[in-house]
Amino acid sequence: MDLNLAEFDVLGNLAHATMLETIGLLTSDELTALRVELKNIYTQIENGDFVIEDGVEDVHSQVELMLTKKLGDTGKKIHSGRSRNDQVLVDMKLYTRDRLFKVVQATEKLFSVLTNKSEEHKNDLLPGYTHLQIAMPSSFGLWFGAYAEGLIDDVIQLNAAYRLANRNPLGSGAGYGSSFPLNRTLTTELLGFEGMHHNVVYAQMSRGRTEQAALTAISSLAATVSRLAMDVCLYNSQNFSFIVLPDDLTTGSSIMPHKKNPDVAELLRAKTNRMKALPMEITMVLSNLPSGYHRDMQLLKEILMPAFDEILDCLDIAAFMLENMKVKQNLLDDAKYDLLFSVERVNELVINGVPFRDAYRQVGTEIGDGTYIAPRELKHSHEGSIGNLQTKEIKERMEREIAGFGFEEVKEALASLISK
Repeated sequence: MDLNLAEFDVLGNLAHATMLETIGLLTSDELTALRVELKNIYTQIENGDFVIEDGVEDVHSQVELMLTKKLGDTGKKIHSGRSRNDQVLVDMKLYTRDRLFKVVQATEKLFSVLTNKSEEHKNDLLPGYTHLQIAMPSSFGLWFGAYAEGLIDDVIQLNAAYRLANRNPLGSGAGYGSSFPLNRTLTTELLGFEGMHHNVVYAQMSRGRTEQAALTAISSLAATVSRLAMDVCLYNSQNFSFIVLPDDLTTGSSIMPHKKNPDVAELLRAKTNRMKALPMEITMVLSNLPSGYHRDMQLLKEILMPAFDEILDCLDIAAFMLENMKVKQNLLDDAKYDLLFSVERVNELVINGVPFRDAYRQVGTEIGDGTYIAPRELKHSHEGSIGNLQTKEIKERMEREIAGFGFEEVKEALASLISK
């Protein structure tokens, strides 16, 4: 798992070395040599050639060992004013920030598929349900659009997690600072952090809290995808038969030749349901821990890192599934959906001057005595209804939320750090 941190360890080393030179703990020539070798290591990581050698404890030790082999005593100076604790912390902050960026990108892609489908099928009606009983007319436009807007709330939670990850712990040492005159403001700027954890004790205490926030956001996103997957499973069944999944996303039965099982949607539902429990795993690891560092925190990596891979896979397959899914048209022409339009009949009477409660009772009587005729012409025009999906407004809201992350500032800071 430490290989996931390799590129971020190099970035942390570049920022730390730059700062050490400004306070006189490295010469200009030593900094230049360290930058060259750190960039060489970064290239190895990008090319997939970086390894942690047998007998080397972790990625941090491996990078320092490689620097020492190349530069001798200069490589040994890189750890001045630093502890393994804040080194792990800054790597985890950078890693989490980067992975949250990727999750937001994948969420934005799924959002785009949903809004496109919403507009494409805004005139294709769909039964709406409450208590799994047919309730009122809906549309595929509303259904797709509902999940699109739900993703905006998930992005808001991702933003909260991102802001916790986007604070600099470097310079906190083992949790009690250093007697060296470290310039923590400089490393904060070099690494593109929004700000620093000011209190060095709290910088260490933030470990676990950042991971918990990230997993809470992921679990919220997973819950949205899980509910979508359940709808797909339901709508694919013969009793509903609202959608058609491509053969590549379904399987047959070993005994029943008619089966077209929505296995991909079912696995998507199971995987995302499992992710809902991840914040509690972090909570239990952190339970009863006093302030300061504890080895328990090492276990956080094996909860957090696979979760990012899992949610990215789920978002990718969800987008693929929706892109290739077909919806059925003219569903509400079937007489079995006549009662969906009972509220339309009530509203029709109200518009003609009948008090609502009287109209409600009259339509109930019509249904009971068999005189009810479903008025299938819909006149839904208010904001967010069948005839006014507000897709443009939903897209604009998502754009505002994503702009609030400040991704470009981070990219520019890291690009500058690498290019120096």
